[in-house]
Amino acid sequence: MTKIIVADLCVIGAGSGGLSVAAGAAQLGRKVVLIEKGKMGGDCLNTGCVPSKALIAAASRAQAMREAEKFGVAAVEPDIDFGAVMDHVHGVIAAIAPHDSQERFEGLGVRVLRETASFTGERTVRAGDNEVRAKHFVVATGSAPLAPPIPGLDKTPFFTNETIFENRALPEHLIVIGGGPIGVEMAQAFRRLGAQVTMIEGSTILSRDDPELTDVIRTQLKSENIDIIEGVTADSVSGRDGAVQVRAGGKTVSGSHLLLAVGRRATIDGLNLQAAGVEHDEKGVKVDKRLRTANKRIYAVGDVIGGRQFTHVAGYHASIIIRTILFKMPAANRDDLAPWVTYADPELAQVGLTEPEARKRRGDVKVARWDFAENDRALAERDARGFVKVVTDKNGAILGASIVGRGAGDLIQPWAYALAKGDRIKSFTGYIAPYPTRGEASKRAAGAWYTPRLFSDSTRRLVSLLSMFD
Repeated sequence: MTKIIVADLCVIGAGSGGLSVAAGAAQLGRKVVLIEKGKMGGDCLNTGCVPSKALIAAASRAQAMREAEKFGVAAVEPDIDFGAVMDHVHGVIAAIAPHDSQERFEGLGVRVLRETASFTGERTVRAGDNEVRAKHFVVATGSAPLAPPIPGLDKTPFFTNETIFENRALPEHLIVIGGGPIGVEMAQAFRRLGAQVTMIEGSTILSRDDPELTDVIRTQLKSENIDIIEGVTADSVSGRDGAVQVRAGGKTVSGSHLLLAVGRRATIDGLNLQAAGVEHDEKGVKVDKRLRTANKRIYAVGDVIGGRQFTHVAGYHASIIIRTILFKMPAANRDDLAPWVTYADPELAQVGLTEPEARKRRGDVKVARWDFAENDRALAERDARGFVKVVTDKNGAILGASIVGRGAGDLIQPWAYALAKGDRIKSFTGYIAPYPTRGEASKRAAGAWYTPRLFSDSTRRLVSLLSMFD
């Protein structure tokens, strides 16, 4: 028999966005039902951010051993136990998993249903033998790797980010189709762990980012003997386990394994959104600025609405839902304020507009920069790759910031804060940066914005005039 469950809020999907909404609402005393058909923690914990960064960390240690000679330490080729590397990756997942577990959320008072959810009406969802009736619903089902219509793909074994971390044998030659953040990160990590790597990208690698910053990443990848093929698409694939071929641009690339990293699609199959009056398209669920769907009782957050598909954006969406539903405080979504980071070495981070975007949209802009080659900490660490670049309007209002270099993901944060607060670049000249840190580069870039004016002829004349009053 069908069991009726009545709740204040029903959340579908236990990834970053869904868990944040469920935890917040439950701790504020609301009756919450959370439905998840797969693993608690979603993509980020199980197949995305966490395992990929753990793998990158292992690869970084291996590379440090190869490059130790520049510090007067004997360089050695690391002896890599790939099975042990994967043990490390899954150990990190296991360490974080309790925070996202069913037990923790039930302890918060959330009713957790490990079932597939399907709308049966505008305010009802079926989950197994349960029918959930709620005042509000939040769709947080995330996204899944996209498998493009490449001839032969249905007969050729391949990895995606959902399966690559279950592999315990190091690929001899990994072919990566896709040069976005996932493709770049995995290509470099597997190369550093001992695999030969070829990356194929139909456009240019990291095409969303400023080409000047992307050049730094490209140069580094090539220096590590990663074969990068840009501007050609995969025409066909073929092969079997241990021997695959990709036909691209009139040439055939042969390798041992294939990884697809060509984007993601919203996970909406089986939700029966039509029954709930929820509009959607190939990009995902359609929402307004308050993250409401066409059915004003149903909201959607995170990857399932398309846009910027990042864990931190899903968490930000959750905060909007809490304010809107529970505190009745209208809150508008501002995805344009969200930074993003490619965790290659060096890292590449961006918030707001890139220089090409700013020139296209605003025309008259100013650009300030500071190279890590002029940063003492970077020189001490023998790693002066990259720079900080800031784009403003002519009056100094910050339009965007781009950083490529070690720790760029951390260094971008004050720029993200300043952009969200509507600060001008002057705010970066008024604080004292500790020495020696890479963070000084941001303050130096801000100072460079004023350099032409500070040392202009008019300023010199003013100083000369003021000297008369000594």
